[in-house]
Amino acid sequence: MPVMTTAGTPDVTVTVIVHNDAGRLPRAVESVRRQTHRNLEIVISDDHSTDDTPRVARDLAARDPRIRCLRLPHNSGGCSAPRNRALEIARAPYLMFLDSDDELPENAVELLLAAHRERDIDFAMGAVRRIRVDTGRPSTWMPHLVRERRTLDGIEADPRLFFEHLSTSKMYARAFLDRHDLRFPEGIHYEDQLFSAQAYCLAKTFTIIPEPVYLWYIAPYAASDAASISNQRHKLANVRDRVHVQRLIDAFLAESGHQALREDKDHKFLKHDFRMYAGDLPHRDEEWLAAFADLVNPYLDTLSPGAYARLPRAERVVLQLVRDRRLSEARLAARGLGHGVAPRRVTTDADGRTYWGEEVPASAGARRELDLTELELDTRPFFGAQFRHEITEITRGPGAGVELAVRTYDPALRLPVGPQRAALLLTPGRRRLTVPFRLSPVRPGVFEGRVRVDLAAASLPPSGFAGVRHPLVRLTHRGQANTGLLLAPLGFPALTARVPYRSGTAPHRVTVEPEGHGPGRLQVRWEPVGITAGVLRPVARRVARPGVRRAARLVASALR
Repeated sequence: MPVMTTAGTPDVTVTVIVHNDAGRLPRAVESVRRQTHRNLEIVISDDHSTDDTPRVARDLAARDPRIRCLRLPHNSGGCSAPRNRALEIARAPYLMFLDSDDELPENAVELLLAAHRERDIDFAMGAVRRIRVDTGRPSTWMPHLVRERRTLDGIEADPRLFFEHLSTSKMYARAFLDRHDLRFPEGIHYEDQLFSAQAYCLAKTFTIIPEPVYLWYIAPYAASDAASISNQRHKLANVRDRVHVQRLIDAFLAESGHQALREDKDHKFLKHDFRMYAGDLPHRDEEWLAAFADLVNPYLDTLSPGAYARLPRAERVVLQLVRDRRLSEARLAARGLGHGVAPRRVTTDADGRTYWGEEVPASAGARRELDLTELELDTRPFFGAQFRHEITEITRGPGAGVELAVRTYDPALRLPVGPQRAALLLTPGRRRLTVPFRLSPVRPGVFEGRVRVDLAAASLPPSGFAGVRHPLVRLTHRGQANTGLLLAPLGFPALTARVPYRSGTAPHRVTVEPEGHGPGRLQVRWEPVGITAGVLRPVARRVARPGVRRAARLVASALR
């Protein structure tokens, strides 16, 4: 690609921070080199890498005079120091930041710079496109905040923006950062949260554009040692760092005269930061849970009641159970977050109010947070009723068969006394596999049954199927159906079988395993092997290309 050189000052400095990432650094830098706005400089800020990164950075700089290399004398262990050192040598009046494992869309600089040139603003920000590295599936980060173009006179105009705490989605005016001596806090993790909170509060005017300006590659289930700092939630130090930065933000809000924003910031912490840990609670042991409660409870006690009141009831229940150190129950409650899964038991007091668990909470605060009355568990329509389906035993059968012992909890006693009609639903292709079974009552509100599933009976597409599906349980009562998640034991040996679908012409490897994250559903994984993987799948992908599909539609139209 031809390079435009400029003798004068560049319009924008893009800092690419890197540490031991020689493999992905060229991709990140190339995304800046191919920007439609050419008058820019690129500062590669290396946090003292010990791999081949320094040589790769020098080679990149030798190919493009717009690239400058900076290497820290010691590893800082975070993102702040390499960004701050690059800020010291940046020559442009506008600044952007890029991580070495991400990219910029080719018009990102042009779009954000145009927003700055349109009016006098402190920073411009755009949409972040998240891309899962395991599936390639794109999504937009916090889409409701960047849906339309708008210019705001301060964060007070939309405090929800605290949720969009990424520093990499923005282009800053250098004069704004210097005027407030705004730099990334060094020596702590989650530096973006503090830096962005300060930028939002200090900025008089900033512009939001809806176009994507950052490509954020996400590896949600990376190995523990390869996960990003944000994804290392299994480390208690990670919890400690996140709470620490929240306290720093709180102190800044108080000192800068923005205390009125505290409830909005607290809500963000509960809804985003704590919520991420809450989803992992089912997969943590008792020792970890106790240490987690020790770390978060003192801070949770400082948050505004209004922030709790804005949360969905299921999240408030988990929070209160953690605060009350009812940690085993917190794990149970966390398995249902976001999925409408019922508790195993509820209790009703003398006034008819319904609470999570087997007893009425002792304190007024706990009663307020664990009150499930508003969910109308006993009166809502049957299709939306909440049940809890758990697997209590998994037994391997012949071939690709598996037998599941299922226990269903009906805390609101919606089901009549007696056996219940149920079915296990599994849909790896377009046709659903439905396996009927019966649930028998064992005590009020609890039913048990067994279901045998032959995975070889699943109907796959002609080209095969590669992917994961989670079986569901369907209850039928008086002509109405209710469908819910099927929770598996949190740990059991994976069961794998080779299935010769279509008499051996479409073989697959099928694995039954625990989900390992989130609510911990039963998970069934299909992997094409043999002729399916080598011939049928590649042909299907070629046929599925848009150009081939368009040609097929044209031929079909001509033959009508």
